[in-house]
Amino acid sequence: MDKAITGRCCNSSQLWLVILNSFLLCSIFLCFDYSALSKTQDGLSDLVHNNENAVTTQIAKSHVDPKATASGTNNTSSTLDRQHTDSCMGRYIYVHELPSRFNRDLLENCESITPGTERNMCPYLVNWGLGPLVEDPDGILLNQSWYSTNQFLLAVIFHYRMKNYRCLTRNSSLASGIYVPFYPGLEVSRYLWGANTSVRLRDQSALDLVKWLVQQPEWGKMLGRDHFLVAGRIAWDFRRKTDDESDWGSKLMFLPESNNISMLAIESSCWNNDYAIPYPTCFHPSKESEVLEWQNKLRSRKRQYLFSFVGAPRPDLHDSVRGKVIGECLASKNLCKLVECNYGINGAITCNNPVNVMKSFQDSVFCLQPRGDSYTRRSIFDAILAGCIPVFFHPGTAYVQYKWHLPKNYTKYSVFIPVRDAQDWKAGINETLLRIPEGRVLAMREEVIRLIPRIVYADPSARLENLEDAFDLAVEGILERIDGVRGATRQGKDPSIGFADGDDFKYTFSGYV
Repeated sequence: MDKAITGRCCNSSQLWLVILNSFLLCSIFLCFDYSALSKTQDGLSDLVHNNENAVTTQIAKSHVDPKATASGTNNTSSTLDRQHTDSCMGRYIYVHELPSRFNRDLLENCESITPGTERNMCPYLVNWGLGPLVEDPDGILLNQSWYSTNQFLLAVIFHYRMKNYRCLTRNSSLASGIYVPFYPGLEVSRYLWGANTSVRLRDQSALDLVKWLVQQPEWGKMLGRDHFLVAGRIAWDFRRKTDDESDWGSKLMFLPESNNISMLAIESSCWNNDYAIPYPTCFHPSKESEVLEWQNKLRSRKRQYLFSFVGAPRPDLHDSVRGKVIGECLASKNLCKLVECNYGINGAITCNNPVNVMKSFQDSVFCLQPRGDSYTRRSIFDAILAGCIPVFFHPGTAYVQYKWHLPKNYTKYSVFIPVRDAQDWKAGINETLLRIPEGRVLAMREEVIRLIPRIVYADPSARLENLEDAFDLAVEGILERIDGVRGATRQGKDPSIGFADGDDFKYTFSGYV
């Protein structure tokens, strides 16, 4: 019995020794694991902190001063690189950090943008370039995402949207496209009116830009054919052919280096490296529900006019198509709503107020869209935004322009009355529109309403998770274009062939009549 007890005590001592050793080993492992865990938690905290800073920065800019920075786009994109490596493959964009004179300085000196005119651009630069909020006491516009947006500020709006793009990268070797955040429209506007309008001044910034670009390592990869910029004016304003002081615009897109760059503009020219994207409207939704709510409102809207026209007469253009349109509208009496945007105080007040414009279009079944000062008009997109079926008179106004954003089959969403010039005016507007069956009218209106997300630029501080807006489609379009050039190069083809060629048939009626 004693032996048994002694033996048991001897085993107990060995057991305690095993337990002690196990405890020491566990302590060591726990210390090691805690150290590793602490590092992991610190890294997670840093990641959360970085993301919180990024979100906080976006929210804090709900009312951006014109002097707010327009650079620093790539600062928070390293996190995006880690999080979206797979989903962003083929969609990465690298943003050049341009010298401030090409963007930020233009905003800080906004009073110099339009010298010699009555238009001060400074008030329109708040809220990421969207402009001041619209006052809408009667609830015509439904929610708080409406702004007095200037149609020539698309380059600024696009830049702010790009700051929130999902697939930014600081590693240019990963990038499928290189974005150049230059504001060419604001730059050239400084020298289109007033005392200083020399071609030397108009071209200097463009010359400096391309000189800077070709010195960057990113240029050499495709000699600039993966580069793109956004112009806040029509493309023709950057294609001055001569150095005559009386000729309009700059020669930005006729510089040798620019032949390798693609430009997105509110209206394209007939050269292949110009692409048209929608004019900015006054609706900049911050969430999808605002878009859906607006669409539903338009579907139930009762429309009292057959057609409408919002615009200014062009007395200097004798016997113009626009004059014919205004004449028919006046002769149609109660069938047509005419909103004249004269250059006087009353006209400016009426047509610069989005509430007045949108109410007129919401009350109309069709909206007439003759050519403006150029082929296109912002009114096209105001009409679509109001669920009003656009009526076009020239294919250059929309059909050959906004191919990334509007259906190829233009009969689904619009009416085309071909008119080459005023002398070609034949069928009356009333008769043409009244002949369209009601079922087709309803189908076209539904298609127009369905297009709304595609032609608006969302609030730069927000992101529409399940809807693609005009910015998203523009980015998809330009990346597809660049990928095509890259593919041609891999096949041994000369990428310069056709890249910036002119298309003499683009603005003809061929294929449309």
